[in-house]
Formats: sequence, structure tokens, C-alpha cells
Amino acid sequence: MSFSGVFPVYDITIEVETSGGAAETYATVADMESMGLSIETGVETWNSLTEDGWQRALATAKSFVASFSGKRNIGDAGNDYIASKALANGRDCDSKLRLTFPDGAVFTAPVVLQVKDFMGGDATNVAPLTFDCVSNGKPTFEPKNA
Repeated sequence: MSFSGVFPVYDITIEVETSGGAAETYATVADMESMGLSIETGVETWNSLTEDGWQRALATAKSFVASFSGKRNIGDAGNDYIASKALANGRDCDSKLRLTFPDGAVFTAPVVLQVKDFMGGDATNVAPLTFDCVSNGKPTFEPKNA
């Protein structure tokens, strides 16, 4: 696939692993309206005598949170799976996230599902589904196919 230039966010495919890890069965999450991927870097700093007291630094840790907001879609496998974790705890919240970008690049990571909202609102609203995928280990990034 040949791709270049900018792209709309709706061209990103959002999938979660729904089989508990055994067979790695992924399902697309329907009706998401927004997504954000925030990466944090843990940095250790020190002031070295050999640098005349000037600060030195080293990146020592990484984490990410992928945040999603959309609508609750009963009957969609991915949407139902996320909503089913709203009251779960412990390892029951473990999953994997897979994001496929328009150029074919794939970001896959073990995550903890943190459901923030899956029902409620005004009488004229469509029920929401809002959740975070919190990093739970090292992700992989496969660049686009050449």
C-alpha cells in the first residue's frame, strides 16, 4: 500500500484483544469519536562535578496512556468487551491494544483497561463509552510495509 501525507484520525483502526490472551483474537471497537496517545518519559537527573555542576540527565522509563471517547454500542464485540471491564479488577482488566495507521504501521501493546464511563447522560444523549488503555509492559511498533 502506498501512502503519504496527512490523514484524518478516523483512518486509524482501534482494536482490543478479547480472548484473554490465549488465541489473541482482536475486535475493532465501534463508534469511538476521539483518541489520544500520551507518552511519558521518566528522566533521572544529577549534577556532576565533571560538568562543573551542570545537570546531566538520562531517560530511564517510558509509559503511555491511550484515551478513547465514543458511544456505547451494544452488540459490537470490541465495544461490549470494553464495557464488560467497567466493574472488573486485577488481571481481569488486562488486554492488548492494537492501532493500525493508514500507512500500514501497527502499534501493539499489553494494557490495563480503565473504563471511565459506559452509561448515563441527558435524556437526549447517546450512552457514552470512555476508557483508557494504560501501558502494562513494552509495546511493539511495526513500521509500514515497504
